[in-house]
Amino acid sequence: MKLKVWSQEGKVVGEVELDKKIFDGNINYSLIHQAVVTYLANQRRGLASVKTRGEVRGSGRKPWRQKGTGRARVGSIRSPLWRGGGVIFGPKVRDYSKKFPQRMKNMALKSALNAKLKSNQIMIAKDINIDEPKTKKAVEVLRNLKLNGERVRIVKEKIDKNLKLALRNLEKVELEKADALTTYTVLDCKKLIITEESLKKIEERLRRWIS
Repeated sequence: MKLKVWSQEGKVVGEVELDKKIFDGNINYSLIHQAVVTYLANQRRGLASVKTRGEVRGSGRKPWRQKGTGRARVGSIRSPLWRGGGVIFGPKVRDYSKKFPQRMKNMALKSALNAKLKSNQIMIAKDINIDEPKTKKAVEVLRNLKLNGERVRIVKEKIDKNLKLALRNLEKVELEKADALTTYTVLDCKKLIITEESLKKIEERLRRWIS
């Protein structure tokens, strides 16, 4: 399968042949789901923590005698029923991370790329570079490619400083290195812009995991 190659001026400057072994149209939705769940779980830090009655500061002395006062019996001022007491079954520091085999991770990425291709949401760019770190310049490139208002992810082999600074004020545009591309980041955009060099890098990365 061939895709048009666009210049950042918005003109077709050629075609690129996609690797048939990678862009074969096969989509494993179950694998994609596992990859996304694992990715999101690994972003969680799990630092929320509350104190139990044994950790709350305060005396362990019984506030008043058990019987004869007319009040309810109490054993400690650190009781979870009291203001300032401990918390029952509250969150504690924990690790949410999940393990996901490297082969499965790459096969999920392959499926995600095929899903994007099937939805006509992949665009190949010759390259995207700007000479000044100005948002106006970045907006002009997106306008040339008719991408205004869409959630866009630009994938490059190397990220240059000017482009990074120019895009940082654009809410719906993300910049990512080809090496760092994941199933989640592929799916988390309306349009995936991949430069020619990045496409070669991605295909080379996935080719090793295809039996």
